[in-house]
Amino acid sequence: MRGARLPYSRTALDIHKSKSTDDAGIGALQSCSPSTFTHIDLFGSQVISIAANIVTNYTKTAPHRETVHHPTIEVKNATFCNVTVTYTHPGQGDVINVETWLPIGDWNQRLLAVGGGGYAAGRFVYSELAMAAALGQGFATVTTDAGLGESVLAHDWALLSPGNVNLYKLHNLASRSLHDESIIAKSVIKKFYGKAPEYSYWSGCSQGGRQGLMLAQRYPSAYDGIVATAPALNWGELVPGFFWPQVIMNELGEYPAPCELSYLAEAAVGACDGLDGVVDGVISHMDKCEASFDSFSYVGTELECSELGRSIKLSRAAAVVANATWSGPRGSDGNFLWYGIGYGSSFQEAFGAGVATTQCSQGKCVGVPSLLGTQWLQLFVEKNPAFDVKEVTRTDFERLFHTSVLEYSTVLGTRDPDLSAFRNRGGKILSFHGLNDQLIPYKGTDQYYDSVLRHAPAARDFYRYFHIPGYGHCAGGNHASPMTGFSQLRAWVEQGKAPETVKIQFKNAQGKEFHRLLCPYPQQAHFNGGDSTKANSFVCR
Repeated sequence: MRGARLPYSRTALDIHKSKSTDDAGIGALQSCSPSTFTHIDLFGSQVISIAANIVTNYTKTAPHRETVHHPTIEVKNATFCNVTVTYTHPGQGDVINVETWLPIGDWNQRLLAVGGGGYAAGRFVYSELAMAAALGQGFATVTTDAGLGESVLAHDWALLSPGNVNLYKLHNLASRSLHDESIIAKSVIKKFYGKAPEYSYWSGCSQGGRQGLMLAQRYPSAYDGIVATAPALNWGELVPGFFWPQVIMNELGEYPAPCELSYLAEAAVGACDGLDGVVDGVISHMDKCEASFDSFSYVGTELECSELGRSIKLSRAAAVVANATWSGPRGSDGNFLWYGIGYGSSFQEAFGAGVATTQCSQGKCVGVPSLLGTQWLQLFVEKNPAFDVKEVTRTDFERLFHTSVLEYSTVLGTRDPDLSAFRNRGGKILSFHGLNDQLIPYKGTDQYYDSVLRHAPAARDFYRYFHIPGYGHCAGGNHASPMTGFSQLRAWVEQGKAPETVKIQFKNAQGKEFHRLLCPYPQQAHFNGGDSTKANSFVCR
């Protein structure tokens, strides 16, 4: 059925390459040519090249764990026009690629842009899965590399020379490329189909979540709906914070074995799991856990440690490091700097190294700092790739932290609470954050949402935010992806159906399946009696 609006529940789309045109008779296979897309009007830029080619028999499984806001999407034998616009901002020395997929045979008259991760603006390892999920539901879809390449790290582009940050490329990552991308994608769509998309959406997690909120703040006309999970807001505070547990270990001169920190994370879950009245393997009421859990009570506990190949007793250093990771960065006099991750979160797993990762060899353990945090301190704060992070003291860290905030908050901070322009044009935002995010503290997102509410007490009318108990960073933890998140955003934008709750499901360590309601922050789901595995046994309050 070509040209029809797809039902929200649709999870697979079989687009046959024998279908050569859409309803209007344009967008045919022969229109997938560079000549179709000339004269793209993007002020302040210059198009270098346009590539367009037909992709046929495209088949891909986009698992819900990787696409975050969608159920698993099966794309079968799809045909689409792949258009890549390469352009530059004259005088800035950048070369940016914007890649747009235009479905042939069954376009739902909508655009879905997908975000990046780490230091990648998009067009990176997960982009194809996110774009496949969009294509499989009939969307035209787009991503940009912001001129930074595909790496989630920044070593290839951060510095023009030692001491000199490439501010043009950083600005592209932060905001400008996002605006460009929306203009290019809509132009390409109009040239191919003969009409603009009826609705345009943004979907992203981590860097992609930050990008979505940056669009709402600075470019409110770019998208009608934005879904942002684990947004990397307050970048100036957030990314130095990735290094904080390593500072504590340097200060102690001790590096607990991974088994010790994993033990404490599991102990926190065991102690706090039932605080919500249900034992399901996750901490739902994190505030109660914070008030009651004492890691020092486990010091001296005997445990088997695979990394050391023997039984050990839990060290006091492990309790100190765990507490510091949960409480977040502090200054030399103990003053608050930023938030820590939630109790029960993994200390080890995030982009190859978590915030408190250690590794052991021949009975000796050392710290393994997060590459994201290390590169930020070396390349953007110190502006020196040779800067030795292993020597950073607490006093050094406080200086680096404040420098980061002062220099970059207006560039990457994405903290403006005034979303009135986005609200006034009818835009809608759904945001999610896992309480066991092992990289980005959920309390930073709480803080931002609270600031929006203070600025506009009725912000809930266009912006809703949900905690996900047990969920890790864009996946992981209990893998409780908000699979209906995007379809609910779309229903809100197009039909005015605001999401009162969001359903999730997950399994505990024993494989038992649970269904839950996510409640809009600051509400929480409370067990109301009955079958604790069923969502209807919980109420929001």
